[in-house]
Amino acid sequence: MERRFVLQDVQMLNGKRLDIVIEQGYIVELTEANTAQGECIPCHGCYVSSGWIDMHVHAFSEFDPYGDVADEVGIKQGVATIIDAGSCGADRFDDFYEQVSEAKTNVLAFLNISSIGLSRKDELSNLAWIDREKARLMITKYKEIIVGLKARMSQSVVCENGIEPLLVAREIAKENHLSLMVHIGSGPPKIEDILLHLEKKDILTHFLNGKDNNLFDEHGRPLPLLMEAVDKGVHLDVGHGGASFSFKVAEFAKRAGIQFQTISSDIYRQNRLEGPVFSLAKVMTKFIALGYSLQEVVDGVTIQAATWLNRPELGRIQVGDKAHLTLFSLVNGPVELIDSQGEVRIGLEEIVAKGVVVNGEYYPCEVRTKTSH
Repeated sequence: MERRFVLQDVQMLNGKRLDIVIEQGYIVELTEANTAQGECIPCHGCYVSSGWIDMHVHAFSEFDPYGDVADEVGIKQGVATIIDAGSCGADRFDDFYEQVSEAKTNVLAFLNISSIGLSRKDELSNLAWIDREKARLMITKYKEIIVGLKARMSQSVVCENGIEPLLVAREIAKENHLSLMVHIGSGPPKIEDILLHLEKKDILTHFLNGKDNNLFDEHGRPLPLLMEAVDKGVHLDVGHGGASFSFKVAEFAKRAGIQFQTISSDIYRQNRLEGPVFSLAKVMTKFIALGYSLQEVVDGVTIQAATWLNRPELGRIQVGDKAHLTLFSLVNGPVELIDSQGEVRIGLEEIVAKGVVVNGEYYPCEVRTKTSH
């Protein structure tokens, strides 16, 4: 039930401490710390940001291995809004919607261009599984949650079809005025061929993967076509996952000045429980260990994602807005961090989610400490 409560003595990233008063689901007051009246949730020692947004998750529980329960990768981890990255195509999107409608976490989604979605790992191996009319019907029916289309462009998914599924995806996207999220991995198709077909606001996910078909040459220099894509306005998303994040490649990107737009987890049941992902907070911690500032890292799960979604209210803390907030702490390490290649780094600080406010309701998080994986 919506009520009036106070997040007492939270700290903004700029160091300012304040009380945040929430009433009937909305932020109604931002005032000096320890001065607001009402039911208080003590938050001393916690940072606050707008609610974390994970741009790449898999939250349809019926699929295996790429499936999970929305709240397991959402509010329980301090994440206010998740975007399912194409778990379902047109055949199962009704079921997906029914399932996530019960979640306390905000859920948006990319529609898989393959009607069968991730019911199998090679969903683009048969072009007959791409049904434009079925896709159009789902986009129209669920326009409030479908934010784009998903195409997984790696060899194990497309098999002998090469670049063709991406060309069809591009046409469907244009017909429905949507952008694409494009998964990259082992080739063929070659990464250069994929980059040629990306447009402004398309999302290139897994851009820091360490596979042979990646975005950097053998000397760690970015491919010229990657630089062209960045200049064109293609959105770079981390999409860590079980096989798609390399510390080494992340260092190549940082050295070249290629900045992520969004930090996302590509989390699902297996890599949440067994790693190397575990949580969005753990993925964020890896970027702290790489030398990014706390502000840059938090922006990668808040304002940058909100901007892509064209939902600026999700990326700010402002009186009058629906309350979407994440409370977290920065815990002294050491903390063991593992990338998708099995490389281990030791971080000196760990981001730990403490609580989340979604649609004006507060939920505590499962506390993960520096001793966790």
